[in-house]
Amino acid sequence: MRLLLIEDDAEAAQYLARSLRESGYEVDVAADGRAGQESALAGGHDVIIADRNLPHVDGLTIVQALRTAGSSVPVLILSALGSVDDRIEGLRAGGDDYLIKPFAFEELLARVEALLRRGQGATVLTRLKVGDLELDLLSRTVTRAGKRIDLTAKEFQLLEYLMRRQGQVVTRSMLLEGVWDLHFDPQTNIIDVHMSRLRAAVDRDFDGPLIHTVRGSGYVLRE
Repeated sequence: MRLLLIEDDAEAAQYLARSLRESGYEVDVAADGRAGQESALAGGHDVIIADRNLPHVDGLTIVQALRTAGSSVPVLILSALGSVDDRIEGLRAGGDDYLIKPFAFEELLARVEALLRRGQGATVLTRLKVGDLELDLLSRTVTRAGKRIDLTAKEFQLLEYLMRRQGQVVTRSMLLEGVWDLHFDPQTNIIDVHMSRLRAAVDRDFDGPLIHTVRGSGYVLRE
């Protein structure tokens, strides 16, 4: 599930994007209203999280532009303006939810989950399955052959990335960008370490490996 975060506070944006990625979401970040509006109108996002007060184009204008363009993507508005009139204005502009700053990340996460359920209804993907391996996106649990597998948050995110691309060769560059949000190779063994731990958890005590190394290319998860 892919989110768009429009937030001009660099520190807040970095924290929220990192936390959302650790929770299993793909996150695009826009640092001002103009860039945010362009990304929002380009489409491809399941939920948009937009600050209300943004440089160049404010959050409510972005929501109105989306609705005018016929987009029904759910939008969560973030704002320090918390009066009843402010909230009503945000919702009437086309926002689906309104969260007042400051807020707890867990509340934001719960509201995003609610918007996903509301926006996609019964079609929302909550479980990934490859062979006897199952990953539950809501309970954040993993089982294989009915046996619970305990993973760290990063291992869970790595496995989700692979399962969403089952049968597809995933390169190191794809993993660095998609799981660690790095657009350069840090020249460390970060991928090897996490992949080794993940393979030990997912494959070691079960019949037949699911995670395979494609020499010179990367990794692939398949039966």
